[in-house]
Amino acid sequence: MATDGTGKDGWSGGPLKGLKVIDAAVLFAGPVIGTILADFGADVIKVEHPKGDALRTLGWHKDGVSLWWAFANRNKRFVSIDFGEPEGAALLKELVKDADVLIESFRPGTFERWGLGPDVLHAINPRLVMVRASGYGQTGPYAPRPGFGTVAESISGFAHINGHPDGPPTLPPFALGDGVASLFGTFGTMFALWHRDVHGAPGQVIDLAIYEPLFWLLGPQSLVYDQTGRIQGRTGSSTDWTAPRNAYVTRDGRWLGLSASSQSIAERVMRLVGPPEVIDEPWFSDHVGRVDNQHILDRYIGGWIAEHDYDEVLEAFEKAQAVIGPIYSIADIFKDPQYIARETITTVQDPRLGTARTQNAVPRLMDTPGKVRHLGGDLGQDNAQVLVRELGHSVEEIERLRAAGIVGGRPLTEGS
Repeated sequence: MATDGTGKDGWSGGPLKGLKVIDAAVLFAGPVIGTILADFGADVIKVEHPKGDALRTLGWHKDGVSLWWAFANRNKRFVSIDFGEPEGAALLKELVKDADVLIESFRPGTFERWGLGPDVLHAINPRLVMVRASGYGQTGPYAPRPGFGTVAESISGFAHINGHPDGPPTLPPFALGDGVASLFGTFGTMFALWHRDVHGAPGQVIDLAIYEPLFWLLGPQSLVYDQTGRIQGRTGSSTDWTAPRNAYVTRDGRWLGLSASSQSIAERVMRLVGPPEVIDEPWFSDHVGRVDNQHILDRYIGGWIAEHDYDEVLEAFEKAQAVIGPIYSIADIFKDPQYIARETITTVQDPRLGTARTQNAVPRLMDTPGKVRHLGGDLGQDNAQVLVRELGHSVEEIERLRAAGIVGGRPLTEGS
């Protein structure tokens, strides 16, 4: 990766160097906004309840370390404060004084109840961009309800169209709703910072309802329903708007994904798998006709692939310049030369896990790239640096708050 050559490791510090972010969110959707910003150089301070974020208890663990936590909170600094208590809220207000962004993901009204609403925080720091991630947003009849990514995947319409025609609505096996919301939350944060810094405006609130980004990503469904009354159903790996598109299995039992959305690619596929005369059928000349006859295309394509081994299929499709790709497991990904060449998986040293490999920062900025410097750390591990050295509190004061349960983490000592 190209860098400007600064830093001991050649890293420039990223395009967001100098941006200060307070991540007071929990679980996934809100915190990953902070993670993406941190990947590109922002100073992200994770403020965590003394009992620990629930994400530390979820999913896979190794040697007592949550791998979800290690991934979703990488590149941050970690302090532990119960800002639901007045003295903890006061510490959060101190952190906000010179921050650019604050991220929270509590149920609407909770921050206001703790005396941390936008009016209070903007009085302290008018330039603050405040990202508020919640299941249903800050307004509307559902706003008070608790909501997670699974609810977003349900009410957005995603689960309704995901799965096979004869099967039930299917939820994704990963944090899709939260992840998509995190991306849109990051976009919104950068939009608000641009508006603030370029147009001389104050900071503003970003109201991020977790279900809305996924609903947006589902494409023209609302327009289709409004204009035609059509309700999209489940179609497995095919679609009802382009063909051929499906997953096919080779003679040696490997799966491949194929898409031929353009006319030229569809023709190349059929010249390869045959019969080539199908190209001359009137219905083959546009998407509507191919979708109406995709069962015929599936029979031809699936039959040809089933008669050839995996390597033969890939070689033939590459030679024909037709689009097909292997359906990978994570084990396949770790061995793939494209992933290796681009360093899509990067290596980082962790004091608890040792050498660890994880997804690299994306997208790739050629002059000011992001970098994974470290994985998610221990509860309150940076209390001394942030609360004592940067905010100016004494060790004795922080220890008093720790004894009262307002600050978490290990005890501080003189000289911390």
